[in-house]
Amino acid sequence: MRRVIAIALAGASLLGAISLGGCSSMSWDIFKSAPPTVQVRLESNPPGADASTSLGPGCKTPCSVSVPAPDAPFTVAFALPKYQPASVPVNIIKNPGDLTTPASVTTDPNPVFAELKPAVPPKPVRKAHRPKKPKPVAAAPAAAEPAAAGSPFPDPNAGKR
Repeated sequence: MRRVIAIALAGASLLGAISLGGCSSMSWDIFKSAPPTVQVRLESNPPGADASTSLGPGCKTPCSVSVPAPDAPFTVAFALPKYQPASVPVNIIKNPGDLTTPASVTTDPNPVFAELKPAVPPKPVRKAHRPKKPKPVAAAPAAAEPAAAGSPFPDPNAGKR
């Protein structure tokens, strides 16, 4: 009987050592709550734009991304070929909750919407103009009467005398 008791005690102490060893590696992180995340809807007109948040996640519109709730506002950048890029600021609204409602985090605006404007095509480059050569002046018709001596212009009263 002493043998059975000794074996039982040895087995119990072995189990205790294993279980205590397991407890030493136990982490208290399981009691910490994960940071809240916010689901943000991203839309653009026209659709199909690449949208990326300043927090990292992004997608092609229309879509939704899940971002960790930041303490400060963030931005969403929209880009689409042949359109001007756009950036939309997003505010974080934290509701602490009370005894009857749980705490919540939302964004304003939600959905985040961007109206993308077509890119203005660059103006065509004009070639430099060469100055035009002056046209030769046609010879003046011969006057009926000779011009006054020393005057390069004909006499305006020449035909009236």
